[in-house]
Amino acid sequence: MYDLTVVGAGWAGFNAAARARDLGLKVALIEKAFIGGTCLNRGCIPTKTLIQSAKIYSLIRKSKDFGIDLASPDLNFLKIQERKNKIILQLRSGMQLMLKGIDYFNSEADILTNEELKVANQTIKTKFIIIATGSKPAQLSKLKFDARKIISSDQILDITEVPHSLMIIGGGVIGCEFASLFSALGCQVSIAEKMPQLLPGIDKELSKKIESVFKKKGIRVSTGIDAESLNLSNYDLTLLSIGRAPSVQGLNLDRVGVKLEKERIIVDEHLKTNIPNIYAAGDCTAKIMLAHYAAYQGRIAAGNIANIATPSRANDANIPNCIFTDPEIATIGLSEEDAKLKCGDIKINKFFFLGSGMAHIIDETDGFIKILSDKKTDEIIGAHIIGPKATELIGILTVAIQSRLKLAQIRETILAHPTLSETITDSLRENHGI
Repeated sequence: MYDLTVVGAGWAGFNAAARARDLGLKVALIEKAFIGGTCLNRGCIPTKTLIQSAKIYSLIRKSKDFGIDLASPDLNFLKIQERKNKIILQLRSGMQLMLKGIDYFNSEADILTNEELKVANQTIKTKFIIIATGSKPAQLSKLKFDARKIISSDQILDITEVPHSLMIIGGGVIGCEFASLFSALGCQVSIAEKMPQLLPGIDKELSKKIESVFKKKGIRVSTGIDAESLNLSNYDLTLLSIGRAPSVQGLNLDRVGVKLEKERIIVDEHLKTNIPNIYAAGDCTAKIMLAHYAAYQGRIAAGNIANIATPSRANDANIPNCIFTDPEIATIGLSEEDAKLKCGDIKINKFFFLGSGMAHIIDETDGFIKILSDKKTDEIIGAHIIGPKATELIGILTVAIQSRLKLAQIRETILAHPTLSETITDSLRENHGI
């Protein structure tokens, strides 16, 4: 009899299992594919590895600007793919080593009852279950993946050559990252987004800026367009990236009565489903589909099972969102539009990377930092960055917002020079406030 069985070994499931083990529970972890789930195998790690290769390629191509004259660089896409696969295997092996004290089953899971699962031709008994089966690429009813000309964000990771032309349907995070990546590798990229702006839901000023940058790079951007009106025969390859959908097929959740809403597992603030001993975490709950939030949910769910009398609430506020385009984008807290609606009178502090010494040194001066605060309390309520190392810089502002710090507390902090991080305090000088 296990205290806890976790179904799915992605970021949510892996962290849930590790946390439960550390809290003294007897744990089983089940994964039908590879440990690490989408993030390690089909998401964060492989895409960012490819993006880094593209960044190096772009840097070499402008090496003359740094006083280094190199011959025309040779792009070996197969080698780039080999490096990506090697990194995935290394990290996967590392995660396997971290499973000490957890019974790991590389198998399908069939939930028979709320206390029994069929795994690897055997039935195991458990006191609690956490479902952490992640998500899958979403499709359109009239436009589906054919693994040849119309492919998913999973399938594009396995292509063996850079296409001459690529149509990306969906200008969200996934679409914009792949647009930036393949454009840097010499592909003629087009993006079609149904909504009025790229990256729907993000601060509008950042969206306008990345669209402007994309167009300068030669990426063709069309917003407010229906995918079904496109002539896809004009492109070598079409990436359909309209988001992700919860993946719960094959678990037979209806058998045990777990409530779903459009394939999403419904959970309460403690991550408990309508079945008292079954919890869910990560993308299958479709709350915030980010790996770091999935890991957080997994730890919270495991902690609540170990301490059933005093459960913790899963906080879905102040979750950083990072987009690895070139330039990078990162946000935390309220957008400018939402801040004005919620607080009324806000202060906007902005600093352009053109004024940063380090940005000039690395030749990445495009973009800005925008920090929002409530004028009544001076509390920082939102931060939005587009520019070099935005995904790293947002960490400082995440801590600031989570700790409910005021502008003065960050403004008077001494950050090293010359660095990109000092642009945060530079943005808070009084003469930069709007």
